[in-house]
Amino acid sequence: MLLIEIAQASATVAGTSSRRAKADALAACLRDAAPEEAPVVVAYLSGELPQRQIGVGYAALRDPPAPAPDAVLTVADVDAAFTVIGAVAGTGAVARRRALVGDLFGRATAVEQRFLAGLLSGELRQGALEGVMADAIARAAEVPAAAVRRAVMLRGSLGAVAAAALADGAAGLAAFRLEVGRPVRPMLAAAAPDLPAALGRIDGPAAVEWKLDGIRAQIHVGGGEVRVFTRTLDEITVRLPEVTAVLARLPVRDAVLDGELIALRPDGRPHPFQVTAARTATRNPADPVPLSVFLFDVLHLDGDDLLDLPGAERHAALARVAPEELRMPRVVADDAERAADMFAEAVERGHEGVLVKSLDTPYTTGRRGAGWIKVKPRHTLDLVVLAAEWGHGRRRGFLSNLHLGARDPATGGFVMLGKTFKGLTDELLAWQTERLRELAVSEDAWTVRVRPELVVEIAFDGVQRSTRYPGGMALRFARVLRYRPDKTAAEADTVAAVRAVAPLVD
Repeated sequence: MLLIEIAQASATVAGTSSRRAKADALAACLRDAAPEEAPVVVAYLSGELPQRQIGVGYAALRDPPAPAPDAVLTVADVDAAFTVIGAVAGTGAVARRRALVGDLFGRATAVEQRFLAGLLSGELRQGALEGVMADAIARAAEVPAAAVRRAVMLRGSLGAVAAAALADGAAGLAAFRLEVGRPVRPMLAAAAPDLPAALGRIDGPAAVEWKLDGIRAQIHVGGGEVRVFTRTLDEITVRLPEVTAVLARLPVRDAVLDGELIALRPDGRPHPFQVTAARTATRNPADPVPLSVFLFDVLHLDGDDLLDLPGAERHAALARVAPEELRMPRVVADDAERAADMFAEAVERGHEGVLVKSLDTPYTTGRRGAGWIKVKPRHTLDLVVLAAEWGHGRRRGFLSNLHLGARDPATGGFVMLGKTFKGLTDELLAWQTERLRELAVSEDAWTVRVRPELVVEIAFDGVQRSTRYPGGMALRFARVLRYRPDKTAAEADTVAAVRAVAPLVD
């Protein structure tokens, strides 16, 4: 398949706001792809690289060579070139990567060059999000969209699912099963401004659990070993010997468990999130701070998949194999008073708030379903850094004032909600300056614009109407709580979530 076909499809997708039209254009492109090309084609049309990071920054994309007159680059050519570029290391690596990028761009037409630049810079904002791509795969392979979404849920890869669907149709999708040892994307929670609003979205009694400020962990037990994965599906098993030792004692043959890891003080209150994050980032046998395990769900147990069972039944299965000290504190509340008591207890002990969970909902991986709703005592959002301004005075030489954006599923881009420089320590200023320079796509004397990859948790007091920003609203008294390296930009809060958490005020 020629790269020009993908570039043209991308332009068509970017040129329409209609979800159906986007899916139709993507499906037409996928039909022309061979099954073995499908994973790469899906990745490119989603604005991603199969290799993830290949060390190409904005500087390498400046001043490209003259475009080629004819389209001859194939998908395989580009994928091979990216693999070679990503493997470059050692002395002179930057210059070598730049030369290889120049060679690739020299073989690309003008249309292909624009597409490659957007792909490599992370600026390919065309609205081809996962849901749209799943619909496109279904149309291209002529299979039910629900079958595609379930296969993606179990396999965790749109590309692999596309290859199976295009090669073997519905039978190929039916072959996907939850596999112990292969992580799936975790179920996510929506947000509500308070407990009454959360309880009002759920029919009947609801489970109310503590919400910890820790690291989400998916634990796979099988074959005599325990493996631990983060919410981004990265394995961190070797860094957590105290965690695996505890979980290895569970009376199970094989299981997939969902939970939270957190560093606690001797009195049971949590350490700052940075302590937990640092403890999971690297293995340090001398680190005196162990992580505690809090399990709250089970997806598979001793040969049986439990994903489709109601939440109450999954929790009952968890309670049979996990002792109380390893389970997230939880009550089933049939009135607001009991839920409020649980919320107050969680906050009093230093935790973030609570999760209100339907007793009936199945486990919907990778999605913010209506069955789980988080409630915190303050408004917070996970937003994406779009740019940063150079500081003044004591902050001169540091990137300080952050431009904050919420995700817009309709366009695949981000809507700016305001700026903030509050809440930044000297240590955080130094770190974010270095990291944002790595993500830079353009800059002038005042501002550095970056690839929208870095997620930051922002606290704020409300949302006000604003004609200054394109979304028509701005955060009031926004301040940085922490960066979220465990989250991708695709998991950032949406514009709709902003309006749901805090109604607009003038």
